[in-house]
Amino acid sequence: MRANDAVVGVLLIVIAAAMVAYTATFPAFPGQRYGPALFPRLLGAGIILCGAALVVRGLAARRMGEAWIAAGDWTREPGKPLTFALVLACLVGYILVSESLGFIVTAAAILAVLFWRFQVRPLLVLPLAVASSLVVHWFFASLMRVPLPRGILDSIL
Repeated sequence: MRANDAVVGVLLIVIAAAMVAYTATFPAFPGQRYGPALFPRLLGAGIILCGAALVVRGLAARRMGEAWIAAGDWTREPGKPLTFALVLACLVGYILVSESLGFIVTAAAILAVLFWRFQVRPLLVLPLAVASSLVVHWFFASLMRVPLPRGILDSIL
């Protein structure tokens, strides 16, 4: 699927404007001219400029006959839209259940489902899913110190 650049540009402008507006809630540092809002505002302004350039480019392409949104060839292949929907469903599922089940359990379940869908050999699906989620958890929780939800494994971890 391909969206016209104007569509993507407007989306970027809206997100960047919301980001810039949110920086108004950042606290100011006493005695300093620049605070923690400076970098996000500069970044937001840059994204807004890039979004505006995309809008101009997209409108020019639209005048040449380009569609606002065009489905890619993959959408006509059997099973591809289902796979795309499954990936989105897994993402939403992670958001909904990761706090209660925990990262390791949720990631292992999602990876098992996706490995199965992508036709990994059946005997490898569960070991690979569990090992992968453990390695990712170790990297982010131990090395990077990212607090991942423990869920039902809270007493073990």
